[in-house]
This record gives sequence, structure tokens and C-alpha cells, in this order.
Amino acid sequence: MRDHPHGHLAPEDGPRPDIWTGRATNRVQWLLALAGAACMALGIELAVDSAWTSGAPLVMSVVGCIAAGLLVLFGTLAFVHVDLKLDRECLEVRCGHIGVPRRRIPLSHVAGADFSPQITPRQWGGWGYRWRPEKGTAVVVRRGEGIVLRLWDGHTFTITVDNAESAVHVIRERLRTITPGTAR
Repeated sequence: MRDHPHGHLAPEDGPRPDIWTGRATNRVQWLLALAGAACMALGIELAVDSAWTSGAPLVMSVVGCIAAGLLVLFGTLAFVHVDLKLDRECLEVRCGHIGVPRRRIPLSHVAGADFSPQITPRQWGGWGYRWRPEKGTAVVVRRGEGIVLRLWDGHTFTITVDNAESAVHVIRERLRTITPGTAR
């Protein structure tokens, strides 16, 4: 956890911070990123020092290894962690070191928030930014606690984040002062 000056307070313990931030990290993703880098290195090694002199097999091997390595490397680095920022007007979710993909949800579009003690990648079909017709949308970077937002349009948005229960209390507190369905 980081930047939670009042993160462990119960709702009756005092005022909440103006900006609540949270993060969830998955260190296993670094191992997958390492596998992607190794695949890229193999492709480069094949291109530089190959027993094959030329031809389609060499080109296909080099391009295949480098392409697969890039996909795995950048696909996993995008979901090493998720950052959640909650201010007075909106909730913003950013993934990975670059912050992409990102989603910004105005609190006026949120009907309610619930704490979920156990969210797993298996429930959503893996890590990352997920959509399932029967469940909604989610950003899942690890197993554990998270927030389930119920939106006014009937959809849900789930985020795995440390100290999710505190975030739910802050969201509920802020929803009391917002007119539902209005854009800010």
C-alpha cells in the first residue's frame, strides 16, 4: 500500500483524504516478462549467429521469436500493477508503468460500491483488462481483495486493489453528495 494517510480508518473514525490512492501489484508478471525478453533474445541470436544461411525458415524463426517476445513482454508489463486514484469527482484506474490501459469513471455514474474479499484471475479468464458478458468489466492483476462498482447503466466494474474496503467506504461517502447520473 502507498499514499493511504487514512487508509485503515473506519468510516466513523474521521474525515477521509481528498484523494485516495491504492495499488495492487503482481510480481509473478515479472517472470512472464522475463520469458518474453528471453524469446526476443533468441530471435536476435538466430538473426545474428545462425547455422542457416538464408531462406524462409530463418526469417520465420527470427520474426516469430521477436514478435512473440514483444507480445509477451509488453502484454505482461502492462499488467504488473494497477493504480487507483479516487478524488471528489471520479475514479481513475491506470495499468502498468505507462498507465495504459486506463479508465476514468465519474462518481456520478456509480450507483454503488461493494467490497469483494476474494477476486481471482480464474473468475475473469486471466490477468489484465477483462470483459465477460455475465459479469461486466474488470482489471485483475492478482488474486485477493477488490472493489466492485455498480454503475447506473447496469454494468459492473471490478478492480483488484490493496485496502479495497477503505476505498469502498470512501466511495460510498462521496456518493452521498453526488446527484446520480449527472456528468461533471
